Amino acid sequence: MLRLTAGRVGSLVARRATVALTTSSARMASHGHEVSEAVDMSKPMYWDRREIPLPDKRYKDILTPADKSLKEKEKGPWGQLSNEEKLTLYRLSFCQTYPEMKQSSSEWKTVVAGVLYCLGLTGLVIIWQTAYVSPPAPRTFDAEWQAKQVKRMLDMRVSPIEGFAAKWDYEKGQWK
Repeated sequence: MLRLTAGRVGSLVARRATVALTTSSARMASHGHEVSEAVDMSKPMYWDRREIPLPDKRYKDILTPADKSLKEKEKGPWGQLSNEEKLTLYRLSFCQTYPEMKQSSSEWKTVVAGVLYCLGLTGLVIIWQTAYVSPPAPRTFDAEWQAKQVKRMLDMRVSPIEGFAAKWDYEKGQWK
């Protein structure tokens, strides 16, 4: 009994040591899956959204020497900056302007085309099934059969008080 318990404890310790020594990427790689980096949502991130006008960080973090000199020039009076320099400074902080963010995309055309394609394909499948798969309509759907059935029901006087036969004038031979 003691040996059994010691074996269980030993295997539990070995498993914990194995888990502690292996990383999740090594475990994922051992299963044949690609490992992707997890995004740390606690760090500041950049995105262009109309709802959030000021993102957590600037668009460009790594500045070239020309960008650094322009940033130094920015600290001075803005009247000395040209429009191109002001635009460059804006593009260092933001990727898109509000009009660029508001510009509609043509994604709706792809969605409508996909829906119409699926509807057309469904119609073709229904036509094919009607022609080649479905059995022919039963003979009770024919107009001739239905006329004979109505005559038979009238001859049998089905529901003579309030139903089918009540609406037939037997003396004149026509509907009331």
